Amino acid sequence: MIIVEQSDGVQYDLEKIGLRGLELIVGSPSPTHEQETIQGRDGFIDMGTTYGGRTLTGRFHIKGKDAEGYHRYKHAVYRLFNGKTYFYLINKKDPNKRWRVKTNGAYTPERANTTTAIIEIEFISDSPYAESRGTTLGPIETDETYQITADYSDQPIKYTFTETSFSVWNDSDIAIDPREHYLVIEYEGESTDLTITNTTTGEEWSYTGSSGSNDTITLDGIRSLKNNLTIFSDTNRKLITLDEGWNDFELSGTSGSFSISFDFRFLYI
Repeated sequence: MIIVEQSDGVQYDLEKIGLRGLELIVGSPSPTHEQETIQGRDGFIDMGTTYGGRTLTGRFHIKGKDAEGYHRYKHAVYRLFNGKTYFYLINKKDPNKRWRVKTNGAYTPERANTTTAIIEIEFISDSPYAESRGTTLGPIETDETYQITADYSDQPIKYTFTETSFSVWNDSDIAIDPREHYLVIEYEGESTDLTITNTTTGEEWSYTGSSGSNDTITLDGIRSLKNNLTIFSDTNRKLITLDEGWNDFELSGTSGSFSISFDFRFLYI
């Protein structure tokens, strides 16, 4: 039921420490509402809502071959769920999403006998969102780390393009903002005064320089790079975000053959 995964994607073998995940319960988002009141006026002015982190509860069964084995496994569980180390939790029934968590507090095994116990552990995520295990430039033809969950019609989904007009699908429940989320846009090839426009959001990024056939222009989060060197001062200092669903793009300033790719993870509430 529960998979525990390291930051590098390697999964722990819980059976080696006699542990079996029984249930993973994900709490709802915790909204914080900002409000402003005006003297003499009824009600309040809604100033917006943000989410806090997310809490999850995992129930595990631990079983040793004997009493000594039980205590050895229990120590291994304490070492794994130590409260300081971040890792990922995955529900086997929803295997394409993962939660970045660490243990939120103390926990005590409930002994059934000398060799077995049930352990209930609360975890906390610093993000209110689960993320797709794979990125959009990963193996989307399989469902091992990546899955489209929404109804996107029959239009083919891809994230590398060689045309000046194309559409990018964001399966997330929210917009992807490079100020907060992982987003890398990479242009390879010739260009002069390259402009990337998301016509869905109305956002435009532009660069007053040029690039050759062997050059790479990268929008990595809030950074603008050419061959890994900053070109921020030669841009309009804007950012590109991805709205939920389809995002229509237009490129100008391209020349010759080129490719542009979008690498990000889907985020789910």
